[in-house]
Amino acid sequence: MPLIVLVALAGCQPGAARRRATVLFASGADLQSMNPLVTLHPLARQVQRYVLLTTLARYDSALVPQPYLARAWAWSPDRRTLTFHLQSGVPWNDGVPTTARDVRWTLDAARDPKVGYPRAAELAALERVEAPDDSTVALHFTAPPPRLPDVLTDLAILPAHLLDTVPPDQLRRAAWNEAPVGNGPFRFVAHEPNRRWVFAANPAFPRALGGPPRLERLIVVVVDEPATKLAALTAGELDFAGIQPAHATYVARDPALTVLSYPLLLTYAIAFNTRRAPFDALSARRRVDAAIDRREIVDGYLYGFGTPARSPVPPDVPGYVPVSPVPGTSVAAGPPLRFELLTVGSGEAPLEQMVQARLRAVGIAATIRQLELGAFLGRVYGPTHDFDAAVLGVPGDAGLAYLGPLAAVAGLEAPPDPAAAQRLFADSVPVAVLYHARGLQGMNRRVRGVTMDLRGELPTVHDWWVAP
Repeated sequence: MPLIVLVALAGCQPGAARRRATVLFASGADLQSMNPLVTLHPLARQVQRYVLLTTLARYDSALVPQPYLARAWAWSPDRRTLTFHLQSGVPWNDGVPTTARDVRWTLDAARDPKVGYPRAAELAALERVEAPDDSTVALHFTAPPPRLPDVLTDLAILPAHLLDTVPPDQLRRAAWNEAPVGNGPFRFVAHEPNRRWVFAANPAFPRALGGPPRLERLIVVVVDEPATKLAALTAGELDFAGIQPAHATYVARDPALTVLSYPLLLTYAIAFNTRRAPFDALSARRRVDAAIDRREIVDGYLYGFGTPARSPVPPDVPGYVPVSPVPGTSVAAGPPLRFELLTVGSGEAPLEQMVQARLRAVGIAATIRQLELGAFLGRVYGPTHDFDAAVLGVPGDAGLAYLGPLAAVAGLEAPPDPAAAQRLFADSVPVAVLYHARGLQGMNRRVRGVTMDLRGELPTVHDWWVAP
C-alpha cells in the first residue's frame, strides 16, 4: 500500500502531530469480521473485546480475572452453577440497554454447532444458561470447572436484539459483522474492506466501566507489506506498526519512536505426524527434538526477541508446570531418518533452514516444502493429515485449552487437565517446541499510557492518550 494511500486513509495531512487524538494502528491483514462468534484473526478478537464490545470478565496484567460487564460472580456450593451479576446502565450504541438476554443469546449461539464458534469445545460442559432477570445470568455445568472458564474473558457479548433473527448457520454473513453496533469504549464509524476500520470514542460508555476513552479515534489501517509499514511508521503516518526483529535497532534510533517488546501467548513448534512413519516412533521424535538448537534460532533468527522453549506453555502463564524432557536422548542413535518439513511461504525460510542444517549435522535429512496457506492448512489439518512434520505458530490462551488441539494435530489425545497435558508433551513429544514469541511494535512517542503484554496489543487502549 503506497504511503499516499495511508495519508488518505488517515483523513489528514502527513505528520503525526496533525492527527491530534486520532491514533493509527497498522494491521497486516483486514480484521475479517467484528463478530467474535466467527472470527479467528487475533487482532480482530482484541478489537472486539477491548474496543467495540465488552466481555463478562477481563484479565489484569497478571492474568487474574477481574469484573467487567459482570460486576460480580459467585459459584454454587457444588461449583456446578456460576452466577453473574451484570453492571447496569450499559447501553448499546443504538440506545438499547445491555441485559442478561444478550449474554444468554451469545453463549447459546457459541454452543450451537451450526454457528461454528472456534472455541465451542471449551463450552462442552456448559449444560444450560438461564437469565432470571435483566441483570442476572446463571451458567449450569455438567461438572465443576476448575476455575472461571477462560473463554468467558475472550468471548465478547453481542446484541441479541440485532442478531437473534439471523439463522445460526448464517451468522458468518450477517450484515452486523461489517457495520456493528457495540457497547464498548469505542463505537464503530466506518469500514473500507482491506483498507481500514474506524472507531470513535463512545461518550455513553459508563463511568463504572471506566468512562469514555481518552482518544478521539482509533483507526486500524491495513498495510500488508512490511517495508511499507516501516516507512509509514518512520514518516509519522502510523502511530503503531509491527516490525521485524532486524529493524528494531533502526526504529529505536529515531527520537520520535520507541520499540515495545512484550511477551505473547504464541508458541512456534514443529508438529510431528504420529500417524505414520517416521514419527510414529517416539525415538524419531525425540531425536529431532534433541538435535534442534533453540538458542541459535532465537539469537540468529529473532535477534533475541523470543525465548527458547521446550514446553508449549510459557513459564509466566498461570498453570505452567515445569517438566523436563527425557534425558539421555542421542541425536545419532537409530536408523537413517528422512522426512518432509512443511511450512507456509515462498521465500528463503531462514528458520526452517536453520533447523535443516542442525539436523543434517547429525545425519537427519529434512526436505523443506513451502506451501501457500490454504494448501498448508489442507494438508496439516485436513482429514488425511498428509504431512510428516509441519512448522506451526500456535496462539495460546490463559486457560491452556489450546493444548488439546495442538496434540490432536500430531495425532495424540491430550488429557483435559492442563498439568497432565504438559506432561504428555514432555514424555510423548508430539511436537518439538522451538520458542515462545515476543511481540515487537514500533510506536510513536506521542501516544502515552500504552502497555502491551500477554493479553495482546490493545488491553489498555481505553487509557491511551496523546501528548499535546
